[in-house]
Amino acid sequence: MSYAGDVSCKDCFSALQHNSDAQLIDVRTMPEWMFVGFPNLNEIGKQVHTIDWQQFPSMQINTGFVEAVESVIEASGANKDAEIYCLCRSGVRSIAAAEALTAAGFTKAFNVLGGFEGDHNEEGKRGMTTGWKFDGLPWMQR
Repeated sequence: MSYAGDVSCKDCFSALQHNSDAQLIDVRTMPEWMFVGFPNLNEIGKQVHTIDWQQFPSMQINTGFVEAVESVIEASGANKDAEIYCLCRSGVRSIAAAEALTAAGFTKAFNVLGGFEGDHNEEGKRGMTTGWKFDGLPWMQR
């Protein structure tokens, strides 16, 4: 494994609650944040950092991703040894993001299993079996 590991959504939220340096990076795209929603960390005094791993609509890799993460981590007062949790829709893009951060020197870049919406159920719908929303963790829409 070329990143720190996989964690459940609930374990991620717990780590964000109990570790002041821990940060959540939502690596989805702008349309996903705008129309599907995003984690709401207000109740624990944090904010989710929205930095796309792939850029909509071409879905090409965001070549400025690592630099953008470095910038928000530095601004938060943390460093490359802080726990960084990468979240996407279902836990696939976030693996690639965690690998890129690890390659750039981050020592604790994690993938959040299930992502924001989770896997498809038998009817092809997300948010019904796994993921941040399914686990009842705080989220919001704009």
